[in-house]
Amino acid sequence: MNDITALGRTIEPVSFQEFGRDFDRFTQTLGGSFERYGFAVISEHGIPQDRIDAALAATKKFFALPEEKKLKYKLPVMGQRGYTPFGIETAKGHAHYDLKEFWHVGRDLPPGHRYRDHMPDNVWPDEEAPEFRETVGWLYQALDDMGLKVLEAIAVYLGLDRHFFDPTVDFGNSILRLLHYPPVPKDGPHIRAGAHEDINVITLLLGAEEAGLEVKDHDGQWIAINPPPGALVCNIGDMLQRLTNHRLPSTTHRVVNPAPERRGFPRYSTPFFLHFNSDYEIKTLPNCIDAAHPDRYPTPITADDYLQERLREIKLA
Repeated sequence: MNDITALGRTIEPVSFQEFGRDFDRFTQTLGGSFERYGFAVISEHGIPQDRIDAALAATKKFFALPEEKKLKYKLPVMGQRGYTPFGIETAKGHAHYDLKEFWHVGRDLPPGHRYRDHMPDNVWPDEEAPEFRETVGWLYQALDDMGLKVLEAIAVYLGLDRHFFDPTVDFGNSILRLLHYPPVPKDGPHIRAGAHEDINVITLLLGAEEAGLEVKDHDGQWIAINPPPGALVCNIGDMLQRLTNHRLPSTTHRVVNPAPERRGFPRYSTPFFLHFNSDYEIKTLPNCIDAAHPDRYPTPITADDYLQERLREIKLA
């Protein structure tokens, strides 16, 4: 299947090859998908599959380590860098924690940068997985670069200068999350990821080997997302929804538990959460406000204040 369907709904993939061949068409197709669903599928993204596979292999090697070795990389500032153990993150408004553990890689800042007081250095499991730093660090940069391209298209779709977003995210607190959902042995109240919206600007997700990602449509129906091989799923986060006065929606999504015949299989995925610079003021864009769409957010907020508020809600701060 080369698209995403549920009850007749279809999210048609847009080829990233159109970015160079017909940028206006790429912009309108991608922006239209975001405005309708909050999600889009980008096929033929051009990120080398062998290097993606190498990063995923290093990820699996790390998560296969004994718990006591993984816990060496759990930092006092939980959730921002390094390892977060199983059973910690809980979706906003949910009583039960998610069935996952994960590793966070963030942006490397130059010495003396003004954000170093709240953006810690990365940690790396060099002893246990010496190839981890090179392969995963490369994936971080590849997804950061792709995110800038997606934002170029979004800017033009919104009637802004093509490079409007460049200076707003160049030192953003963007995170690559390496996710491991272990096998699910039995039914219970916990699921792999409870229904939630992403906090950030946009999220880029390389296809997972196991199914489970679902998006909630306007009428409450859940759309299963099973992207074709070589595709990238991208969605709008709450920061961009706020900036655009909900013209581009941050859509609720979840990762459901597998069917009984797949319960013995783990699931891995690599979402990249692209963030604004910490001191960027999220202030509703004037061209997203009119008589029919009054400003929902008359009081601006900085990106870091918004992030810290939301991290506390999901028990990561």
